[in-house]
Amino acid sequence: MFSMIVPWIVAYGAVMEHFEASALTHMLVVADTAASRDWYVSVLDAEVTGEYGSSVLLRLLDSWLLLVEGGGPDEGKPAVELVPPADPDRVSAQMIFRVADCRGLYDLLRERGASFLAPPHVREGETRAFFRDPDGHLFEISQLT
Repeated sequence: MFSMIVPWIVAYGAVMEHFEASALTHMLVVADTAASRDWYVSVLDAEVTGEYGSSVLLRLLDSWLLLVEGGGPDEGKPAVELVPPADPDRVSAQMIFRVADCRGLYDLLRERGASFLAPPHVREGETRAFFRDPDGHLFEISQLT
């Protein structure tokens, strides 16, 4: 097993040296950037760091979140159309916040307007709760128990 891991670690290191001064930004396609910006700021304490056109750049915890309105293909992605989630019950990605107090944060986020799918529950060593943003993007708060 170790012999399989070492080449991956070496390859990972070779790739990562090119990303030395980079950060990962997660992009979410939304229907209304102004409404989404206000939600992320008021519910999740995100910080607006820039706005241009129909895009909003947020600092959330130690990450970047780019909110964009949909759009058609362009020269960099000729067959790609950006659209908000069509069906919030069919998900291909979610963001997970590891937290120290899932139940306490659940209460706080509900007070701020987050719409949870169910109250926190314990499953496989975690206390977890799921909520959505106004466009249906799925988020999880999770506490290791």
